[in-house]
Amino acid sequence: MKYSKKWCSLLLASAIALSSISIAQPQVQAAQVKKPTNVIMLVMDGSSNNAVTLSRWYKGENLAMDEILSGAVRTYSAESAITDSAPAATALATGHKSNAKFIGVLPAVINSPGLAQIAKEDAYRPVANVLEGAKQQGKATGLIATSEIQHATPAGFSTHVKHRSQYDDIAEQQVYQNIDVVLGGGFDSLAPGTAINARQDGENLVDVLKEENYDIVKTRDELLNSKKSKIWGGFAPSALAYDLDRAATRASEPTLAEMTRKAIDTLKKNENGFFLFIEGSKVDWAAHANDTIGIISDILSFDSAVKEAVDFAKEDGNTMVIAVTDHGNSGITMGNANTTSTYSTTPVSAFIAPLKKAKMTIEGALSQLNEDKSNIVEVAALYGLDDLSKDELATLKSAKDMGKVMVKMLANRANIGYTTGGHTGEDVFLYSFGPSKITGLVENTDLAHAMANFMGFDLNKLTDDLYIPATKAFTEKGYASKIDLTDKENPTFIAQKNDVTVTIPVNKNILIYEKDKTAKTYTFDTINVYNGTDFYVSKKVLKVLK
Repeated sequence: MKYSKKWCSLLLASAIALSSISIAQPQVQAAQVKKPTNVIMLVMDGSSNNAVTLSRWYKGENLAMDEILSGAVRTYSAESAITDSAPAATALATGHKSNAKFIGVLPAVINSPGLAQIAKEDAYRPVANVLEGAKQQGKATGLIATSEIQHATPAGFSTHVKHRSQYDDIAEQQVYQNIDVVLGGGFDSLAPGTAINARQDGENLVDVLKEENYDIVKTRDELLNSKKSKIWGGFAPSALAYDLDRAATRASEPTLAEMTRKAIDTLKKNENGFFLFIEGSKVDWAAHANDTIGIISDILSFDSAVKEAVDFAKEDGNTMVIAVTDHGNSGITMGNANTTSTYSTTPVSAFIAPLKKAKMTIEGALSQLNEDKSNIVEVAALYGLDDLSKDELATLKSAKDMGKVMVKMLANRANIGYTTGGHTGEDVFLYSFGPSKITGLVENTDLAHAMANFMGFDLNKLTDDLYIPATKAFTEKGYASKIDLTDKENPTFIAQKNDVTVTIPVNKNILIYEKDKTAKTYTFDTINVYNGTDFYVSKKVLKVLK
């Protein structure tokens, strides 16, 4: 892809920022690193430095993340000091700032200080991500999340759409990306049906996975017993349970650490190495709900996954591990209005003891509530709210949103403060380990370039190779083309030249070449993307043309 001069200035700004990264190698000297190289990228969505501190106190000992703390990350998007998960994932995966809801495409609006504008025609253009780069290097690839695998952050590392809600397109692109190991929720989005996220385009992607010889597993035991090199784990119709709730509500689901360990054991068999993305997704959801227990639950679950990654990296010697949150959320603090005048004498127990009483997150506790609310006292106790006062009980009974009331009650008892139910804009901790360990204060976009450099490719050149505007490219080759939107769920690019017709279906990795009424299907290790304006195809697709 050839960029405009304005766009080049934005790339230059990113390159300058990247050049400021301080690379240190305390564990393994760079000269000692032998190929293949591996990268494990972990994101605890919507966490914050304060939430990590609270989780450490709750655990009562150091976290695995503490050992590899190396710097901090700026998280702002192209348009706001406070980012949405979609542009945050796009930045981490592609090295480009973008807009709210955008997945793997360039922004349409840039107003954050320090960022240059881009040409109008560059808006929404797909940009390559580090998983795609790893795949082009012949590496094995993996994608893990505790949310739907089609959710914004895993989507940012695997797909290209204008809006994060396009689950049909995201799921289809993920399947046709031919990722070796995919583990998480969101199984409803793979097939037509009546569920809220069931496919609308009529395609059954489960059948496609079977044709591609994936081992489709739906339980922890099936996952751990799988011997296949290609595994698709669909452990829930939508999201997985919070870690604290799992034993009581969905014992058949694997933990994040178990998924991480299985993925590493599977991917490491590739002689060219691997790239693995892992998300602890529901820290963010708990933070949105101001659910202190939910936040702690899944930060500690995430930390166990980090331990698995670092343990492997220590043994392997040529694996880069990065762990980070994509943005802050909730403004959580240890200390609230209760401690305004007593903060200096308030012991740790005043924060932690009330939280230790909880046996479930707010989601888990409310799942046990009878329809008539007859067990409201027992449910409150599951969330750590024992010995309810008359006023507290009356408030719960009259509450229109009982969960909202309960999280406020527990936060008050534990002296925990919240400023918002939304995201926040602070810099966040960076955790990094390996022969190209990243240190200092860096941009979120820098992490994508650091991973790509470690694996031996350039993301901007990769975009030039993988995402070429199809209309212009086919016109230059003498074809007349159109985008067929007759079936709005399945747009198709059609090009004709003399007796040749080329058909390119959206989101897939194929091209159909028809001449003299004889059709041949070509399959690629790249995907075709439609951004609502144009199709984008790879150089490999264009090489088929005569």
